[in-house]
Amino acid sequence: MIQLTADEARVLGVLIEKAFTTPEQYPLTLNAVVNGANQKNNRDPVMSMDEGRAFDALEGLRAKGLVVRADMAGSRVNKFRHQAGEALHARPAELAILAELLLRGPQTLGELRGRASRMQAFESLEAAKGMIDALRTREEPLVRELPPSPGSRAERYVQLLCPESVPTEDAAPTTAGTPAPETAPPTPVSTPDLTARIASLESEVAVLRAALQRLALSIGEPDPFAAHEPSPAREVI
Repeated sequence: MIQLTADEARVLGVLIEKAFTTPEQYPLTLNAVVNGANQKNNRDPVMSMDEGRAFDALEGLRAKGLVVRADMAGSRVNKFRHQAGEALHARPAELAILAELLLRGPQTLGELRGRASRMQAFESLEAAKGMIDALRTREEPLVRELPPSPGSRAERYVQLLCPESVPTEDAAPTTAGTPAPETAPPTPVSTPDLTARIASLESEVAVLRAALQRLALSIGEPDPFAAHEPSPAREVI
């Protein structure tokens, strides 16, 4: 299966998104790709990609058959368009779902339907789920289901084109039957070390106490610790 770097995943997501949402400005120039990659809305994480990184990502995608250069008549700048539909054998609605996952990471069914609807109409949750299942049940899946986030009951979905962009906590679970690595127990504090630390603290407290008593005496105030002195033990007859 095709594997993408994080930069290639962001750029491919941008090209798919802009082809749907701003067709009048598509194909994209290198500058438009950079601006799309660095958007602060509909992006997670937010990036700061320069033209060099964007160009390298475009060249990487071209080598993988996902992007072609589209030089326009009369244009002095190179423009780029994706061909993910052909390369991945994906329908427009599937591409919209995939673009959202490339641009924003793992999401629930409801989030995907709402956000991908700006690219393709999904009449219902079932319609969106059908597209996700089509991507998930391929011979070489492009999407995988994840367990719900803590405090949520909704399953999430993640794209598999760029595994390195999946957050660590969403990585594939440990293979069944393989024990998880043991966590080393905390190193106990030895008794001599603990005794020395207590003695040092007691010494510092004694110095501070003596200084406060001298200060109180110099300004004519009573000993601030007199009320806290332990009472002498009473003799029991």
